[in-house]
Amino acid sequence: MNFNEQTNINIEEKSNMLWNHARNLSGLFRPHEYGKVILPMTVIKRFHDTLLPTHDKVLETYEKVKHLEVNDMFLENASGYAFYNVSPFTFDTLLSDSTHIADNFKAYLNGFSLNVQDILSKYGFDNVLDKLIENNLLFYILQEFNKKESYLGADIIKSVDMGYIFEHLIKTFSESYSEEAGAHFTARDIIYLMTDLLICNEKDDLKNGVVKTVYDQTMGTSQMLGCMEERLQSLDSEAEIRLFGQELNPETYAIAKSDMLIRGGNVSNMRYGNTLSDDKFPGYKFDYCISNPPFGVNWKSDEKSVKAEYKTGSNGRFVAGLPKISDGQMLFLQNGLAKLKDTGRMAIIQNGSPLYAGDAGSGESEIRRYLIENDWLEAIIQLSTDLFYNTSITTYLWIIAKDKPSERKGTVQLIDASKMVIQRRKSIGSKKYDITPECNDIIVQAYGEYKNKVYEYEGKTCESKIIDVVDLGFNKITIETPLYDEDGNKVMSGNKVKADSKKRDTENVPLTQDIDKYFEREVLPYNPDAWIDKSKTKIGYEIPFTRYFYKYVTPESSVDILDRILFLEQEIQESIASLVDMGGDYFV
Repeated sequence: MNFNEQTNINIEEKSNMLWNHARNLSGLFRPHEYGKVILPMTVIKRFHDTLLPTHDKVLETYEKVKHLEVNDMFLENASGYAFYNVSPFTFDTLLSDSTHIADNFKAYLNGFSLNVQDILSKYGFDNVLDKLIENNLLFYILQEFNKKESYLGADIIKSVDMGYIFEHLIKTFSESYSEEAGAHFTARDIIYLMTDLLICNEKDDLKNGVVKTVYDQTMGTSQMLGCMEERLQSLDSEAEIRLFGQELNPETYAIAKSDMLIRGGNVSNMRYGNTLSDDKFPGYKFDYCISNPPFGVNWKSDEKSVKAEYKTGSNGRFVAGLPKISDGQMLFLQNGLAKLKDTGRMAIIQNGSPLYAGDAGSGESEIRRYLIENDWLEAIIQLSTDLFYNTSITTYLWIIAKDKPSERKGTVQLIDASKMVIQRRKSIGSKKYDITPECNDIIVQAYGEYKNKVYEYEGKTCESKIIDVVDLGFNKITIETPLYDEDGNKVMSGNKVKADSKKRDTENVPLTQDIDKYFEREVLPYNPDAWIDKSKTKIGYEIPFTRYFYKYVTPESSVDILDRILFLEQEIQESIASLVDMGGDYFV
C-alpha cells in the first residue's frame, strides 16, 4: 500500500459518522468511554472490510497450513496484508444468526492474527464485549458498523485516509476525556510546534529519499510519531521514515498499534512496557526523539532497576545522575539523550522543575551539568499556560542537539513564547489556548533566526535571548566562621581553628567570577575571620528562565495612590448621600 495514495473522502464526516454509532450507548457507557467501543470496533471493521476480497483464499490456505507450527507467512501472503483472519464468519453471516451472535463474534475475533489479537487484548475489549452482550447491544453495534456508509475497505478508503479518519476519532476520544486526557494525549498544536522546531534547520538535508528514524519513549497514542512522519514526508515525499515507540498504558498502546497497522506501517517497532525499568530498545540510536513524559510522577516502583542501571555508569542510560524519587521526568530526559545518534535531535516537554530543582551536586543539577557541559542543550521555549487538556501549568519545550551548529556552540537560546497563543472559543478541560499556525510560524522563526530579538504578531510578543552556557553555572562555596569559647578565644582542633557549625553559610559564585576575589569582596568585609572550606565546593547549574525575561514595572507613586484612595472615598460618600436622599426607610 502506498502511504501517500489518497482519496477524496470527507475525513471529518466519515469519522463523525463512525463516532455517532455510540449514540445508543448512553447510560451503559459514559461519554468519555465511548471510545472504548468505537475505536476497537473501527479497527475490527477496517480489517474485516479490507480482508473481504481475499477471505476465501485465506480460508483455503489455512486448511493447507493449519498443521504447521509457523504458518503466518503463508496466511499473510494469502491475505495480502500483515494481518489475516481464519474465521469463516463475516459481519453479514454474524448478523444473519442473532441467536448465536455472541459466540460467533468471539470466534470471529479469535480468528485474527496474533498482532490484531494483541491490539484487542490491550484495548481490554473482552470486558467491553461482555458488557455489550449482557445489555443486548452487540447486535445493534455490529448492525451499525455493517451499514453501507460504514464500509472501511482499503479498495475505497486508502491507507492514508483511514489513518486520518482514525486520528480524528482519537482526537474526539481525547477531547471527550477532558481533564483525564492529559496523561495520554498531547494536543496537535503543541506536537506540530515540536516537530517544526526539530526539523527547522535541517530542511536542506531532507531530500532524495532520505531514511530517518523517530523515537517516542512515552508514545501514548503515537500522535507525535505520526506528526513527525507527516512533516518529514511533506519535505521529502520519498523519504523512508521508521517509527519506534514504547508505551506503558495498555489502552493507549492499543490505539497506537491500531493506528500504525491501519496505515500499513510496521507495528513491530511499537512496544509495550515501562520505559524506565524495561527498555524495549536497548542499544538503539535514533535521528529524532520526541516525547511528552509525565510530570512529577513518582518512580519508586522503578527504583531498583533504575539504580542498578545507574551503577553501570556510561554503559547505562542514567549516567549523569538520579533525580529525587518524587519526580522522574529527568530520567526520561536522560533516556532520550542516550537514544540519540551523534547527530540526533530531541524535543521533550518538561514542567518548570528541571530548570532549577536540586542544589549543586544533586542529581537534578548533575543532569543539567552533563547536558550543558557537553553543549547539547540548544534551546528552551516557554509555552503558555492552559495549553494542555489536564493541566494549566506553564510548560517548557527543551531542544537537545548532539551536534550543534557551530554558531550555536557555547550558548543556549531561551525563547519566551508564553504569549504567542490564541484563546479558544470553547475550552477543552484545562486547554484554553491554541498555538495557531501563525503563532507556530513566529516561534519557529524566532528559533531559526537565533537572535536577541522580540517578534510580534497581532499585538502578541515572542522574545528570544542568547545566553552563554557558562552563565548558567556556579560554584557553591561553604563559608566557615571560627567557634569561640566563653572567653572569646578561638577553639582549636590540633593546629586548626574549629568551625562553628551554627554559623556555617554557603554562597553561589558564578563560574565567570574568581572564587577568591568574590570572597574577598563579598564576605571578608563583614566576616574578617571567615574562610572557605574548599573541600566542600561543588559546581552547580540552574536555568533561571524567568530572571532573563523579567521586566521591571515602576511602582505607582504614593501621591497617585493617595489621590486614588481619596477619589474612592468621595465616591462612597456620594453613594451614601444619594441613598439617604431617596428616603430614610432604607435605614429603619
